[in-house]
Order: sequence, then structure tokens, then C-alpha cells
Amino acid sequence: MKAANKVMMNTSILYGRMLVTMIITFFSVRIILQALGSSDYGIYSLTAGVIAMLSFLNTAMSTTTQRYLSFYQGKKDKQMQAKVFTNSLCLHIALGLFIVIALELLGMFLFKGFLKIPLTRIYAAKIIYHLMAATVFFSIVSVPFIGLLTAHENMVTVAIVNIFQSVAKLGVALFLLKTGFDKLIVYGILIEVVSILCLLIYAVYCFRKYEDCTLNQFFKPDIQLIKELSSFAGWNLFGVLCRLGRIQGVAVILNIFFGAIINAAYGIANQILSQFNFFSATLLRAINPQIMKSEGLNDRKRMFRLSMIASKFCFFLLSLIAVPCIFEMNTLLAIWLKKVPPDTVLFCCWILVYTLINQLTIGLQSAIQATGKIKIYQAVVGGTLLLNLPIAYLILYCGLPAYSVIISFSCIEIIGCCLRIYLLYKLVGMSAKEYLNRVIIKEVIPFTLSVMFCYFFTSFFHFKFRFILTGIFSAILFSLSFYCFSLYTDEKIIINTFINKFLKKISLSRLPAKFLKE
Repeated sequence: MKAANKVMMNTSILYGRMLVTMIITFFSVRIILQALGSSDYGIYSLTAGVIAMLSFLNTAMSTTTQRYLSFYQGKKDKQMQAKVFTNSLCLHIALGLFIVIALELLGMFLFKGFLKIPLTRIYAAKIIYHLMAATVFFSIVSVPFIGLLTAHENMVTVAIVNIFQSVAKLGVALFLLKTGFDKLIVYGILIEVVSILCLLIYAVYCFRKYEDCTLNQFFKPDIQLIKELSSFAGWNLFGVLCRLGRIQGVAVILNIFFGAIINAAYGIANQILSQFNFFSATLLRAINPQIMKSEGLNDRKRMFRLSMIASKFCFFLLSLIAVPCIFEMNTLLAIWLKKVPPDTVLFCCWILVYTLINQLTIGLQSAIQATGKIKIYQAVVGGTLLLNLPIAYLILYCGLPAYSVIISFSCIEIIGCCLRIYLLYKLVGMSAKEYLNRVIIKEVIPFTLSVMFCYFFTSFFHFKFRFILTGIFSAILFSLSFYCFSLYTDEKIIINTFINKFLKKISLSRLPAKFLKE
């Protein structure tokens, strides 16, 4: 129960951070689109879109450090914790350099007529691409520090740095409105500065706070441990690159068929995708240490149960906002962006459908990470996700509309979900039947009720600011039905205990100090 309360508290902290960063980020995107214009924003999304997807990269790669640190925390082995961090830092520095070199070599090919970019903006696009490569390096080096903080369940520091990063990016967006220099180049330079500052904050804090954050034997790495971490991180990276390759590969394919303007719509949809993925990343970051520690304690039954809870609650928390957003997308985009690029509404709606499907098995990714048996899993699931690229090209070659590519995302993701469940059953003995009963079937009633309500409400009522009531009523209906139909008794006990403690703290905080002393 103590561990469950800690998870709930960390989740609350991270969700508070997430709401703040989402609001700031969405406002920043509006200002950036206004400052750059659709064409330059499309160029940035195309050449530097990996930056927007770095949340996937950092979250997945930090799992390597965090998994091993949490695993050895479960075994109470402090010496191995320190060795894991030092060797992980060496590994990520080398990995960062490797990716930068690979990106630079790829850039030599991309800008020789492959990408459709206006001739007057080729120079700026190249500068942005080089800056992106440097930003990727600093983000990768920060991964071991993020993994260390997550393993120690220090979500407050993670939240503070994320909020600082969002506020800094808002400052960059506002500066773009004033500068007389090339706005696209200035934007790339300042975004890189922000990533360097975040790395410095993480490093200084961790070196001062934690004993296992050390550079002892940095120049004498443990080759055997490096190999183990490299194998784990390598397959993790393969899975991440499959997802990034799918996202950015489709951006290139869309550019080939439709030019830079369509990349603006796709870039906005990816901004929404990255922000909504904070929902699952937030809960997973809070619950992953407990999943990994359970495996370290050889308590696989508890590990599976926590993974199922993660999937169930990730889907619930995302659906609370995603379902009403899909039905009110026209209004929300008009308020957010004012001038909405063509096809943006359909891109954004379908990207949310894809994200909802992904959440149904998001906890299984943590379960397979905990067991360490990721080679076959990443190869099969990652390879399946890459099928989106040839399918996207075929779809557009046949003359279908651009948004059809995102619909194919959802179809492939359904196959990916089935593969995750099957592979967990075959590799580590998870009960597929229990997962279907405890997670997927339990989501059907609240999700159906929410969709039906939003459909009928938006069909029969038309008035200004309707989207506010759509969101509120849908969230209330979904929450109540989720509590009644989706939760088991043990899950209700955890939530009730946390709510009671939270309400008790609020009531005590309102009492005069003299009563508290008495």
C-alpha cells in the first residue's frame, strides 16, 4: 500500500507538470506558426521534426538506465547501481556521437534534391538540420541522468526541469516575433541552447544529490556490463528508431507527393501526438520503478499486475481528453492556431485514434523491459511498425488523400497490440486471457458511453464555447463509468485511500496553526 501511495503521489506531481507544459507548448506552437509561417514551419517539421519526437527517444532510452538501477535497488546492491550509472553515461556519450555522425551522413543525401524545399530556404534548412543533430546529442547524454532520477522516484526534479524547458521554449517563440534575423535559423539555435541548459541542470543536481551518480572509473568501464547495457539499449534504440522512422519517414513521403505545405499539417498533428504521449509517459515514469523493482525481487505476479494497471489507467487518462477533442477538433484548432493549414483537422483526429489504440498495451512495453527479454519483442513489433512506410507510399501512389496515411497508422497499431500480448504470453508467461479481461474488456463500457455522449451532444447542440461543456460532461461520465465498471476491488481501494489522504491534507491545511499545534 505504501508503494501504491508513492506511485499515486508521483503520478499527481507529473500530471500537474504535464498540464502546465501542455498549455505552454500548445501556446508556443501557435506563436511559432505565426512567426515562421506555414512554409517555414513545414520545413522545420520536415528537417528537424526529430526534436519534437525526442520525448519518445528519451523516455525509451532512459528505460535502460532506469531498468538496471531499479532492478539492483530491488536487490539492495548499491555498488552495482553506481557501476550501472557510470557505464551507462559512457555508453550514451558514444551513442550520441554515433547518431550525430549518422545524421550528418544522411543529410548529405537528403539535401541533394531528395526533399522538396524552396531553393531560397535550402540554406536555412541545412543549418536547422545541423543544429538538430547537435540537439539530439545533448538530449541523449541527458538520458542517464533522467533514468537515475526516475529510478529514485524523484519526480519533483523531473517536473521542474520539464516546466523550465517549456517556459524557455515559450520565451524563444516570443523572441521570434521581435527578431529581425532569419527566424527559422534563430529558432534552431535557441532550441539547442535550451537543450544544453536542461542537460546541465540534470547533471549538476544528480552529481550533488546521489551517491550512485559518480564518475569513478569513468575511463575504466566494465566491458561486460557495457556489453549488457549496449545490447539492452541497442534493442531499445531499434524499437525507438522504428517508431521515429515511421513518423519521420511518412513526413518525407508526404513531402514527395504534396510538398512542404502538407508537412505543416503533419507537423501540427505530431505536436499533438508528442504532447498526448506525455499522458502515458507520465504514468509509466511513476510506475516503472515499481515494475522493475518487482522483477528484481522475483515477484513477477506483482510486475504483471502493475503493467496491466499502467495500460488501463494510461488509456483512461488519455481518453478523458482525447475523445472530446476528436469531436471538437475544428473548434479547438481554430482557437489554437487561428489560421489552420489544410488537412490539419483530419490529421489530428486520426493521430489521436492511433494514440488511443497504442495505450491499450502501453504497460506491456514496461513489462518486457523489466524481464530484459526484449530482442525478439523489439524485432517483431518494431519491424511491424515500419510497414507503415511502404504502405504509406502505396496509398499515396494510388491517389488516396494524405490523411489516409494516418488511418493506416491505426490499422498497423492494432496488429502491434495483438503482437505485444502474444509475445508477452510466449516469452514470459503472461496470461493473455487475464490481460483481455482485466484491461481491454474493462475499457469498453466507459469508452463507448463517452463516444456516444460526445457524438449526440455535438450533433444536436451548436453554441459558442460548446467544447468546454463537451469536455466537462464527457470527463465526468467517463470517470464515473470507469470507476464503476472498469476497476477491481484492489484498484478501488488504492484510489480511495489516496483520495482520502489528499482530502485530509487539504482540510488540515485550512485549519489555523494553533489548532494544528494542539
